[in-house]
Amino acid sequence: MAEHTTDIVIIGAGPVGLFAVFEAGMLKMRAHVVDALPATGGQCSALYPEKPIYDIPAHPSLLASELIEKLTAQAAPFRPEYHLGERVEALSREESGGWRIATSAGTTIRCKAIVIAAGCGAFGPNRPPLPGIEQYEGKSVHYMVARRDDFRGKRIVIAGGGDSAADWAVSLAALAEKIYVVHRRPKFRAAPETVSRMEQLARAGKIEMVVPFQLDALKGSDGQLTAVMVKTLEGGERELEADHLLAFFGLSMELGPITEWGLNLDQHHIAVNPANCQTSVPGIFAVGDIAAYPGKLKLILTGFAEAAAAAHAAYALVHPDVALHFEYSTSSGVPAL
Repeated sequence: MAEHTTDIVIIGAGPVGLFAVFEAGMLKMRAHVVDALPATGGQCSALYPEKPIYDIPAHPSLLASELIEKLTAQAAPFRPEYHLGERVEALSREESGGWRIATSAGTTIRCKAIVIAAGCGAFGPNRPPLPGIEQYEGKSVHYMVARRDDFRGKRIVIAGGGDSAADWAVSLAALAEKIYVVHRRPKFRAAPETVSRMEQLARAGKIEMVVPFQLDALKGSDGQLTAVMVKTLEGGERELEADHLLAFFGLSMELGPITEWGLNLDQHHIAVNPANCQTSVPGIFAVGDIAAYPGKLKLILTGFAEAAAAAHAAYALVHPDVALHFEYSTSSGVPAL
């Protein structure tokens, strides 16, 4: 069981959570980040990594995956510690006035302030109901792509009919040895332009469309796949030799234990003071899509501003005896922690 002590715990490693790391670091506050997904990026990485975003200031167009890369690099000087693939399971008040968080992996973190940047709640993959899939997860069965280059020269089965499946089929076609796209019907729910590119790659022999089929079983040993079995509704079967399965069947979202923390909830959101994003519990802040107040705009840009406001408000809890003298980054530079 790992135990840690830090200044701020940020729950959620999406774009707003990553920017909260930067804002905390600029105020000389150390941060640990907890996220249920196995990689940083939240929805940007899990749902639409190859889709462009058009409303990030100074970037007329920026891929979601590029945004996450830049935000991670921006936060890197402050050496955040990431606890990925872990859910926050418990929260308790310390006698000192701080907080103690426990995660699903047995990690405990003591801190002086908490920033919830969990989007619409903790994300978890919708897993296909395949016997024994757990032994392959994280090694040869994946629900999101952390590093594109990990799949170079590999045989890959991509299952799903949405944006993530189509995006990654197109993106990985340039470096994989073989790509199969498995979907239960010919029609895809992805962006038409992406589907068109995928179909062009299929005609060129870069992708094999396995339609209409659905996943049926896995073959392999010691966590390493050798083949994926698929079948039609009529009982037709195929065996696809594969090194990896990318299963994109969407994400389930829920607030989970957060609902038990005594926060003022507004349906599936957390009500906050818009001036500093503090919740009804002093020392706990909420930013990004999960934060609710009158006139709220659900934009990444809004979340960035909220992360800055929350960090400045948390400063008084982390450094109660040190006055905060506001400086622009052009004057202060990037401080060392």
